Parts: sequence; structure tokens; C-alpha cells
Amino acid sequence: MMISRRRTLGLMLGAAAVPLVAACGEEAKEPASVTLMLDWVPNTNHTGIYVARDFGFYDDENLQVSIVEPGVSGVAQAVAGGAAEFGISFQEEVTLARSEDVPLVSVAAIIQHNTSGFASPADRKIRRPRDFAGKKYGAFGWGPERQVLTALMQCDGGDFNQIEFVDIGAVDYFVAWERGDVDFVWIFEAWDGIRAQLQGFELDYIRLTDLDCIPDYYTPVLATSEAMIAENPDVVQRFVRATARGYELAIDEPSRGADTLIKAVDGIDADLVRASQDWLSPRYAEDVDKWGWQTQDTWQGYANWLVNYDLLTGTINPANAFDNSFIENA
Repeated sequence: MMISRRRTLGLMLGAAAVPLVAACGEEAKEPASVTLMLDWVPNTNHTGIYVARDFGFYDDENLQVSIVEPGVSGVAQAVAGGAAEFGISFQEEVTLARSEDVPLVSVAAIIQHNTSGFASPADRKIRRPRDFAGKKYGAFGWGPERQVLTALMQCDGGDFNQIEFVDIGAVDYFVAWERGDVDFVWIFEAWDGIRAQLQGFELDYIRLTDLDCIPDYYTPVLATSEAMIAENPDVVQRFVRATARGYELAIDEPSRGADTLIKAVDGIDADLVRASQDWLSPRYAEDVDKWGWQTQDTWQGYANWLVNYDLLTGTINPANAFDNSFIENA
């Protein structure tokens, strides 16, 4: 199993938040059913969600949460359109959505710093972005990947047009590399980077946070819609509060978080989960006092970067792309 920057996929049906009658007397939390759409298969980016579910944190908020894997239309469209109340997205996707008037809002940063980058087998000799020229990129058809690769090549003196895009679908990257189908792919270090180490697969890795020409940004994020915030703010608050508790436990007790994910997901690689969780838990809330916190500077910096490279066709007010109020009250 693998996790990548693959194109997020949509859901054809989802449960709407359905507030029922509150208990008489003392004010009670009204029951609500919501759907959370993942960006890909379950992995350690999602550990806090499974902890919140299986430790009863969602139950404490009187929430019935359905966790679903993606369908066909995209998380941004599914959440903005109401097919799912919440979704796992990325700052890249939210920024692009907002520029196209898709009312997606990030309500929590799942990881504080970008832990993704471009990986390649050592024998491909890809050490810096301009080395992408003449190489085959394992593409997943997601808009921001072209934006990022274009900017990285411009910044490092390369030509984006010399990259060959190869759609590899659901093919295992390690198989694609060994067959020579592709030379490099975009991965999360906490998953496929750790997986490579466990398998003794030697990779060269260009970590995005090591490059001066691209700002740090949040990836992934927990997203909802403007309509959900406006019409069901209490449900959003309860969901964020319970989810934050899940990630806080995964931060404090990585082994319990890993065990929860292993038990929750049939067939998941237990050794990979444990190693990945040990690597990722200290990074969920690195450099901040509270899990999920986001800053205007980070959102503005990424939007400015896109504008500087002529990669944003629409306009965006970064202040509308994220909302810290639910984390503040979590």
C-alpha cells in the first residue's frame, strides 16, 4: 500500500449532517451524522481520525462519523457540494479551489510543515529540480503537481517542457521504478519514504522544505465547506474538537495511535504503520502550541508564490481559505 500526492477522488453519496431533537432540560449536543472523505487509502496522516472514532471522542460529541475512501469527482468538489461534510485536502487544493470560486475552507492543519517531496531511485541521479529534465514523472493528474513542477524548474534553471508525464494510475511506485516506467514521483516522506527504508530501497529525495524557491505550506489539511460553517457551526466545532483530541493522543502516545490504525484497517502493513507513526507524531504540531493551528503568513505566502510564477489564474483572499476559530475552541 502507498500514499502519494495522488489526485483526490470524490464520493457519489454522503450523509448530510442531520440535527435531531435535543434532550429536554439540560442543554445537550444534538445527534448528527457526518461523512469524512479521505484523500487516499488510510495511513498515518489519518491516525487521529481513527483514534477519535475508536476511542469514542466522536461519541462524546454525539457525532456519528462515517469515514470513506475517495470516489471519482474529487474531495474539493465533494465537500463543497455537500456530498461529504468534511474531507482531507491540501493547501494546494484549497488555494486552487478558492481561485475557482469553490467554497472550500481549511479548519485544521493536520501536519504543521510540508513533509512531501520528489523521490527517485538513486541510479536515476536526480539530485535537484533541474535534473527532472529528460526524466519520466509518475503523474496522477492533479492540477497542483504541474504548478509546483513548473515553478521548481523555473527556479532551478530547468525546462518544465522537458519532463515526460506518465500516468501510472494505481501502480505501486516501487514496481514502476523497477520496471523503468517512471523516474521520479511525489511522495509523503512519512509513508513511502519510511517504506523505502524498511525495504532497503535506496532513494534520492528532494524535500520541498529544503528548497529556497518554494514556501512551506500545510499538507494535508482538514477541510469543510462555507455552507457547513454557516449552517452547522456547532457540528463543525464538535467534529474539530473530537478530531483534535485524536491527534493529541497520537502525538503523546505514538504506539497507541499506531495500534489503533492497525486494528482499524484490514491488511495495512503494521511494521510500516509503527515506523511511520514514530516519525510523524512529533511533526503533527511541530513549532506550534496547538495541533491544527494555521497562520495567515503561510496561506498568503503560498498564494503569493503562485502569483509570482503566473500559476494562479483566479484571485484568492487567503483569509477566507482557512478558519482557526474551531481550533481555538477545541
